[in-house]
Amino acid sequence: MERTSYSARFDGKRILIVEDEYFLADETRQKLEDLGATVVGPTGSMQEALDLIDQQQVDAAILDIQLGEELIFPVANELEARDINFVFATGYDPADIPMKYTGFALCEKLTELENIAAALFGLEIDVDRLH
Repeated sequence: MERTSYSARFDGKRILIVEDEYFLADETRQKLEDLGATVVGPTGSMQEALDLIDQQQVDAAILDIQLGEELIFPVANELEARDINFVFATGYDPADIPMKYTGFALCEKLTELENIAAALFGLEIDVDRLH
């Protein structure tokens, strides 16, 4: 498989996926593993996500904002405290996200790995393609 500039950025990285929709999480897991990443999780549980951060090496994370009735912000706070890059992959309107997270990337679809790579690893992408 030929790797594009963004996909090579996942190679060898340990990526935490926090997503409560099983099929979406599994599809993303498969894509990341195909790109050479090691997936931590996926999990749809806030507590399990916090436990995984404590117990395993995590290089970056992809977070859904709402897990059932819970919001992911405690996990985002822990990642930020540990200086681990993360991106919100959600259908949430950016206006609904607390101001504290304004600088964190928001990708509309979990499986748009080009956009996620750009957000996590600071790559240049065509901004028009994000919408």
